Amino acid sequence: MPYASMGTKLKKGTTAIADLTSIGGLDLSADTIETTTLDSQDGFRTYTGGLKDGGDISLSGYFDPTSHQGLYTDFVAGTKSPYTIEFPMGAKWSFDGIVTGYNTSAEMEDNISFEATIKVSGKPTLTVPPAV
Repeated sequence: MPYASMGTKLKKGTTAIADLTSIGGLDLSADTIETTTLDSQDGFRTYTGGLKDGGDISLSGYFDPTSHQGLYTDFVAGTKSPYTIEFPMGAKWSFDGIVTGYNTSAEMEDNISFEATIKVSGKPTLTVPPAV
């Protein structure tokens, strides 16, 4: 069943980041470690799971200096903070993250735009509400 995105929020701690138009999802990935040996069967390489990475969260929207100040402060300091992406149906991602990119842009006849990137640090947690 598809769900509408409207109402999705990104929170730093318990405070929602205002005026976002896009929140890029977690881009989870895992490395593999080759385990092939000279006596491996059938001539195929074999692997085992390696380290996992939570990826990056991309944000974009309209610049709100008050709401976005904490992201900028964390970017400058290299601070790791708790974040949550809350979806309207009640599911949510919780993770620690480090702001690795921060950008504002002003163009003729347009709103001042804002973009940021948050690197997920450690294991993210997906919470899914119980089925009704």
